[in-house]
Amino acid sequence: MMNSLPAQFIKERKRPIWFMRQAGRYMSEYMQIRKNVGSFLDLCYDSEKAAEVTLQPLRRFDFSGAIIFSDILVLPHALGWDVRFEENVGPVLRQFKNSDDLKLFDNMDPSKLEKVYAAIKIVKANLAPNKFLIGFAGSPWTVVSYLLEGRGKQDFSVSKRFLYQNRELSLKLIDVITDNTIMHLAGQIKAGCDIVQLFDSWAGMLSEDEYLDFVITPTRKIVSKLKEMFPEVPIIGFPKGSGFLYDKYIKETGIDILGVDQFIPVSQMRQWQDKLPVQGNFDPVVLLTDKENIKKCADKILSNLEPNKFIFNLGHGIMPTTPVENVEFLVNYVNDYKS
Repeated sequence: MMNSLPAQFIKERKRPIWFMRQAGRYMSEYMQIRKNVGSFLDLCYDSEKAAEVTLQPLRRFDFSGAIIFSDILVLPHALGWDVRFEENVGPVLRQFKNSDDLKLFDNMDPSKLEKVYAAIKIVKANLAPNKFLIGFAGSPWTVVSYLLEGRGKQDFSVSKRFLYQNRELSLKLIDVITDNTIMHLAGQIKAGCDIVQLFDSWAGMLSEDEYLDFVITPTRKIVSKLKEMFPEVPIIGFPKGSGFLYDKYIKETGIDILGVDQFIPVSQMRQWQDKLPVQGNFDPVVLLTDKENIKKCADKILSNLEPNKFIFNLGHGIMPTTPVENVEFLVNYVNDYKS
């Protein structure tokens, strides 16, 4: 666990800053590429185009780093699972139902993930020396919730009921995803990523006992294995919505940096900085408003957190209708902010 951010992630007199989904639909450059590609997954697997989309935000804004353009569901897709993205619907997956379905993960197509690693190499070759490159994966529970629900953004009654009624099988499924997540993140680091993040977007959906088994235990295994292979590579854990369980997550997973959502008080983040660096909190909805609101919300964060233990980020991803000029204003404001 880190006491402060590594020196290479802190530009002179500036805090590191990057936004989740900083490459995406709010940018006209992205939409121009997206409309000429068949499906969302096609774009993820087109190494040249994925690299181009990754670099687009850094040409327009002074972000400290790039985050590789991909998706958390490329992992189960590469493992042989049926995954597709439907317009105005989102991800649609074959639903995991019984132990026989575990065999379907034996049909891995390594070439799919190799295309992600190829995109990382292209980005790294074109990235300024003072910018870092971020890789990522979905945390096992979040990926498994998609497999059990068969789609995203549900009420999680299907996946949670499955955990309660099929605990042993659920743990086996978590183990499959955990081991392959380690492999996928290691592949991204070998390809050139300087830092990796685990997105546990649905961690907050679980009660404490399930949280321990399905969030903390697999995360601890991923962190431990990656640290054995790449001890100098920082790992960000983002267990969105964890509430009172954030403290247990910090203590028991071994992550280096804690990513938080917009519902965590800045005062709590400041307390956590005594243990490790923190990231996030800025509400992405504020970017839909005006510069005065943006400035006020940024000031509250910037004036209360130690800069060498903080990465400025959103509490979740940029919304598609976000005005580009508001993103530019916030990035410049953070970079120019004097403590």
